[in-house]
Amino acid sequence: MLFSPVHIRLARPNSLVSMLSRWRYQALGGLFFATVLPYLVRIFVSSEYIGMRQLNLTLLWSAVAVIIGNWLWRNVSLFPGLEASTLLIPTFSVSFAAVSIFLAIGRFEYARSQLIAGFIISIIWFYFVRHIAQRHQWLRIGYLPFGAVDELPQMPHISWIKLTGEDCSAGTRAATRFFDVVAADLRIDLPDHWERALSDFALAGVPVYHVKSLTESLTGKVQLEHLSENSFGSLIPNVSFLIIKRLVDWIVAAIAGVILLIPCIVVGIIIKITSPGPALFRQLRVGFRGKPFMVYKFRTMQVAEPDPASERRAAMTQARDARVTPLGRILRHSRIDELPQIINILKGEMSWIGPRPEAEVLSRWYETQIPFYRYRHIVIPGLTGWAQITQGHVAEIEDVRDKLHYDFYYIKNFSLWMDLLIIGRTIKTVITGHGSR
Repeated sequence: MLFSPVHIRLARPNSLVSMLSRWRYQALGGLFFATVLPYLVRIFVSSEYIGMRQLNLTLLWSAVAVIIGNWLWRNVSLFPGLEASTLLIPTFSVSFAAVSIFLAIGRFEYARSQLIAGFIISIIWFYFVRHIAQRHQWLRIGYLPFGAVDELPQMPHISWIKLTGEDCSAGTRAATRFFDVVAADLRIDLPDHWERALSDFALAGVPVYHVKSLTESLTGKVQLEHLSENSFGSLIPNVSFLIIKRLVDWIVAAIAGVILLIPCIVVGIIIKITSPGPALFRQLRVGFRGKPFMVYKFRTMQVAEPDPASERRAAMTQARDARVTPLGRILRHSRIDELPQIINILKGEMSWIGPRPEAEVLSRWYETQIPFYRYRHIVIPGLTGWAQITQGHVAEIEDVRDKLHYDFYYIKNFSLWMDLLIIGRTIKTVITGHGSR
């Protein structure tokens, strides 16, 4: 079974924060403020302009949209390395859009303003409770002083507490009172009394995690130190989801291609006018199962004569690269330069979401320097990916090695939820420009 990101109970300092931190109270509050409140306002303010049947129907389907949106947001928020609030608009947009489409297809009469008010209030409510909860949450993790515990990640709002013999013998009361999670290196033979203590912690309702799994969930990386760990077996992606994903990719790309055809032509003309050279940039990159393919992008750099002696260096984009044109900087910041890759998606060479394909000259070099690098080609490369939104653009060996750990995490947690998370983070990346070069 694939490891799922852990959803950990957090320490809460008072009853109000404790209540707002629980999903059921968040959901109940969302249902009241986003569905019941607009319903009551419409009844008392303008019920004469619309029938009660429409108001009741809108109340019902607003509640459905809030429940679906909360469910989507909760599942996506299980993944690490994100601000869950950035996913509110994408997830609730999906749920309310789905309800709106259903009502339109069924030709049901409903109050649009009431539904729109429910969508806006949902965003405000869940952002508010998330903000309140995050300000007061502190994760307390007790860890056993054995095995691979020296490299536990030091992160904000996490308190690592080394367990002692007193903790071991204190029983379940101490576990539930002082720790939210217990971490242990489960690959080694623990002393008998510590094994009994782990059982006591688990029976007391305190989650017990293997240190490596917990570190993966907190950092969003999968590290492969030794082939003997047999992590490859757990990194094989879900084949059925891969098939569905390819179908959805093609449909979305076909629709986007039609909608964006004229804007892309305009961008191409502007590129031709502002700098000499072709509008499109083509580069050989390594794709699914290690097969090379030609990727398409809007040209953002000045055209230069190819130099075989510095081919690898030329394939790397550096920070503040002097080759980038003024228009190119805008295109890179907004990710508009990636739009021609819709062609690659339609051809089945790329996906909307997946590890970014590297230039062939760089990929072959990385394979000689980094163990297991080729394994990232087990899924179709994407327009945007977990490593790109988490780490940004990198090219040097050490940074690429770190990037590979993010790619493995995506492969290991290959799912709809992971893709929704990346979509939400990509929207933030487009706005802030993080990772663009």
